[in-house]
Amino acid sequence: MARPRAKELTERELEIMQVFWDHGEQSAQELRDRLDDSGRDLAYTTVATLVRILHDKGFIEQTVEERPFRFQPVRSFEEVSGNLVNDLLSRVFGGSREKLLVSLVGQKKLSKQERDALRQLLEEQDS
Repeated sequence: MARPRAKELTERELEIMQVFWDHGEQSAQELRDRLDDSGRDLAYTTVATLVRILHDKGFIEQTVEERPFRFQPVRSFEEVSGNLVNDLLSRVFGGSREKLLVSLVGQKKLSKQERDALRQLLEEQDS
């Protein structure tokens, strides 16, 4: 029996979605060209298959009915990344945001920019 298709993204699908989030509506060929420009050489058929899978999963929608088909993201970066972080939080850290934060901050020294961003987030939480 075939395994049911995963609802979330594989690493390669996430890579494709990142290009959609960065550049918006595009064809599979434009997507392949952008990946190639960034040093990621994938065959057109591979990119087209990934686009079809993302469409089937509901992450992108087709915007043009004739060839070349064009697609745009349906689910935002914020929605998808939030779901991935929540999944990580639940599966790895038992739902403890404190454990996640300690792991993130404790791994290496934060840059000044990172500390400033964290400070700003905490101040916004207090308001």
